[in-house]
Amino acid sequence: MLEQNKALYRRWVEEILKKKDLGAIEQFVSPTLVDHDAPPGFPQGLEGVRQLLSAYLVAFPDLDATIEDLIAEGDKVVARVTYSGTHKGDFMGIAPTGKRITTKGIEIVRITGDKVVEHWESFDMLGMMQQLGVVPK
Repeated sequence: MLEQNKALYRRWVEEILKKKDLGAIEQFVSPTLVDHDAPPGFPQGLEGVRQLLSAYLVAFPDLDATIEDLIAEGDKVVARVTYSGTHKGDFMGIAPTGKRITTKGIEIVRITGDKVVEHWESFDMLGMMQQLGVVPK
């Protein structure tokens, strides 16, 4: 089970973040997903995931994710991830800067029946904003 859950997370990164296949979200996410760290204004469930990822891919069309570490225990998978991309579209009201960003984050997902049912995430938003030049270093 632990290896299956880790494989599900790896497939998520490959299909959604690397191949940009937002149509595949339903393969990975439960319709009743609870995202404990969803930004304000984004709904829960599949629609929230779809909206959030769409917003990131508009802002960073070349968004990439590299899994640095992947740990599974019980029904949870923890990933340490490096994200990178070029700011080419509006992001949270910030006009495109053309700047390349690299930021690190930790994601935790709880998996039931081959679907992510809960999600937690913490990543270096301050560092990203500094790289975009909208917050002083």
